[in-house]
Amino acid sequence: MTTSTENELITDGSDVLIVLDTRKRWLAKAISGQQFHCHKGFFDFDQIIGKPFGTNVTTNKSISLTIYNPIPSDFLKQIPHSSQIIYTKDAGSILLNGGIKPGSRVIEAGTGSGALTSILATYVGPTGHVYTYENREDAFNTAKKNLSRIGVESYVSMKLKDVSAGFDEKNVDAVVLDLGDSCMVIPHAFDSLKYGGIITVFLPTYNQIEKVFIKLLEFSFGDIQALELIRRDIQLKAHAIRPNTRMIGHTGFLIFARKLYKGVDE
Repeated sequence: MTTSTENELITDGSDVLIVLDTRKRWLAKAISGQQFHCHKGFFDFDQIIGKPFGTNVTTNKSISLTIYNPIPSDFLKQIPHSSQIIYTKDAGSILLNGGIKPGSRVIEAGTGSGALTSILATYVGPTGHVYTYENREDAFNTAKKNLSRIGVESYVSMKLKDVSAGFDEKNVDAVVLDLGDSCMVIPHAFDSLKYGGIITVFLPTYNQIEKVFIKLLEFSFGDIQALELIRRDIQLKAHAIRPNTRMIGHTGFLIFARKLYKGVDE
């Protein structure tokens, strides 16, 4: 096992993040005998295998690239997707405000590209589990490939199923909904959550907030909170530190609520 005093080395088959600058970044597998190609040239993976992460490599065009060990947010940005993904700013809030931690049992609907699924699985595994539902076969197949690529598929049960009929799991710690109509699923989320468990609902528009809020009250949820997160990156340039002219503005709204005990065992 690698300790904090040991350097982790790039091995044959390692996932690597190849960085030119803040905008040009690629995920790849370092396979012996193969090459990485981009608009700045190519290099042999054998040049980096056996070296520590954080090493630099020079392409045939004399361009320096840096090799890093990918973290979950790198996969989130780079994996193929067939629909809008959850941004890292929202994913972080879902984990913290959604009460999701190592060992948690979490229901997610819908899976989409599997981006958020992979983040959830990374944080709950290996003792927890994610049960994710998707009713679109193309998205299901994309997500399955992505989860396998990231290496978290053993912490996830994927289900190609319409959630309007309810969930198979009971007494889970958290439910995360990212659906066109979350209101119809809130009763099923209440049935599947343990008392005190947290539901998280991701919504793209204002008019959906009130509908979900009223439905949560109807089905005995408490401590209801709604928020929107705006991210503004900072340009890091000597003698010209300032906000970037481009930013990630509105991506969606988040609502969090906890299941109340109604005084009657179900």
